[in-house]
Amino acid sequence: MRRQVTCEQGTLEGLAVGDPSIAAFRGVPFAAPPVGPLRWRPPQPPAPWQGVRCAFDDAPACLQPIPGASNPFYDKEWGMDPAIPLDEDCLYLNIWTPGLDGGKRPVMVWLHGGGFFAGSSIEQIAYEGENMCKLGQVVVVSVNHRLNVLGYCDLSAFGEEYANSGNAGTDDLVAALRWLHNNVEKFGGDPENVIVFGQSGGGAKVTTLLQTPAADGLIAKGINMSGVLGGAMADCKGSGEKLVRAMMKELKIEDVKALETVPFAELGAAYNKVKPELEKAGEYVGGAPFVNDFYKGEPISNGFRKETAHVPLMVGSVFGEFGSFAPTPYDRRSMTTEEGIAYVKSEAGDEDVTELIAGFQKAYPERNPVDIMTADFFFRAPEIDYIRERSKCNDKTWSYLFNLDMNFDGSRTPWHCADIPYFFHNTAFTPYTQEEGVTERVEKLIFDSVMAFAKNGNPENPEMPNWPACTPEEEATLVIDKESVVKVNFDHELVPMLAKVMGPIIARNMAKRMKDVQH
Repeated sequence: MRRQVTCEQGTLEGLAVGDPSIAAFRGVPFAAPPVGPLRWRPPQPPAPWQGVRCAFDDAPACLQPIPGASNPFYDKEWGMDPAIPLDEDCLYLNIWTPGLDGGKRPVMVWLHGGGFFAGSSIEQIAYEGENMCKLGQVVVVSVNHRLNVLGYCDLSAFGEEYANSGNAGTDDLVAALRWLHNNVEKFGGDPENVIVFGQSGGGAKVTTLLQTPAADGLIAKGINMSGVLGGAMADCKGSGEKLVRAMMKELKIEDVKALETVPFAELGAAYNKVKPELEKAGEYVGGAPFVNDFYKGEPISNGFRKETAHVPLMVGSVFGEFGSFAPTPYDRRSMTTEEGIAYVKSEAGDEDVTELIAGFQKAYPERNPVDIMTADFFFRAPEIDYIRERSKCNDKTWSYLFNLDMNFDGSRTPWHCADIPYFFHNTAFTPYTQEEGVTERVEKLIFDSVMAFAKNGNPENPEMPNWPACTPEEEATLVIDKESVVKVNFDHELVPMLAKVMGPIIARNMAKRMKDVQH
């Protein structure tokens, strides 16, 4: 069954999905193709069209590096499709709607992960918006935008037309939000209740948009999932002149205009060739938002903008994150507490881990101490700081930690991205989430919280314990598990110890196991 909507540019035709009450419009242009002279320019309005434009198929993702070998875990468990089309012409979004009736429903805008360098709106099967749309009665949107050297490369030294090239990818997201603001009511959505949510790099994009004046008034609420990354995605400052001249030298061109038509493969190869030496010298190398008049910079260092201080925010991460991607060299299911302690001590070498183990058992009394080996601090440490500082200017910040072990490979602590299917109500698509008597209950708690937040600005709901907003003194964290509880400042003493003692050990072990993981 086909459905039609007339937006600013013309009439779109979408298709009913599995449930005929839900219509999907895929590959909807929100800006003109950023090609040729527009490669690093601000996004321009999409051209109008005559007649009816079919919106049946997913549009290409932004051009990006392709790994030399696929990762079986990604391919099998996350539904990665190596055949996802890539193109510089990538400024499109997908829309799922439960009704073309002018109703004003919350609008959930998904920002994909992959840092600011890779990823797409369709790379994981868990990103499919039908279930969230149907069960939550919300409009769901996913967005592609410019990435890597196409989206975050400062050429401002070469002319005013490149003034914001270092933030072209974020400018695309603003353009998408502006297009939605002007058109989403036609799809049954409320332009005044747009919720941006994303994971990893997508979560970082949420907080980046809150630091971007051009997005003011376009965001009602935000959800940052494993996206407070501290120095890992630090702001870019300085000038990109040396980087750009080095790429031009490598490409044997003298006119910066020629960079606008260099094939992406050649541009990317040149970037990869010159980046290491510049990075070593402390020079600008791009790949992350650029601090200027458009983007005011990471808020801990540069201050939270008062214009977006009122925006309610959910912020959280996952117990294991990167440390849990791969199977462990030990069988955690069969280990006693004593055996777990012994294993940690054997890996620590000369380090005294007595205090660390005691701190871990205090924070996670339900866990075997061997789980120290996969416990995350890389995301959690900057997240604690972010929540504390934001709570000083906002009384609507909620904290969560996804602590549910996965019934996969004999049980693993939850890894980076493991929580996404629960947010979308898509656990039926992901075999690793399945555990009888657990999956459905945890999925309902998370999904109902997200929907309550979208509709009311507060994630509390009848399915959960009392979950207050955070204050500067008390981080009330919903620890999501088989039996979810709210804990206050529960890991604040533990996380610094993890970073100090286990950081080098975990980094070493990760390096052995993660060579072909993309993001």
